[in-house]
Amino acid sequence: MDFFELVRTRRSVRAYRPDPPPEPQLEAILEAVRLAPTAGNLQAFRVKVVTDVSVKRALAKAAFGQNFLAAAPWVLCFMADPQGSARTYGERGATLYAVQDATIACHHAHLAAASLGLGSVWVGAFSPAEVAKALALPEALVPVALLPVGYPAEAPAAPPRKPLGELLL
Repeated sequence: MDFFELVRTRRSVRAYRPDPPPEPQLEAILEAVRLAPTAGNLQAFRVKVVTDVSVKRALAKAAFGQNFLAAAPWVLCFMADPQGSARTYGERGATLYAVQDATIACHHAHLAAASLGLGSVWVGAFSPAEVAKALALPEALVPVALLPVGYPAEAPAAPPRKPLGELLL
């Protein structure tokens, strides 16, 4: 798919069919994540793929009842690795660059899923402590984003967007 067509047609999908996509599609998404640019090429982020229903339910609870997380075949969980970035960039690396690395990786996954005809939605509203507990994360990692992925069971309309002139300074 043409990149600009992909950007125009990508939607935030919150309803998923129960059948999981084939494993090579997950591998393709994860390869897009691996290739995401990062500050100083430090790759100061980690990703966990969740398929276990009980863990997905715990993530939905941690995300303030966003139960579509539990219905998606896969939930990709993106974590910042502040220490990994701080070794090179100090405090700014720990507090900003590692978070940016995780968000860029998540966005790569979001676009890769859409390019494969899959649905996903960026989820940032959650309790980081509850997500860390549900995933049994090491204390050094900071949850940044959750990305449920699967075959869409809905076709959301395009949301309204501001005119470009309102976004430019």
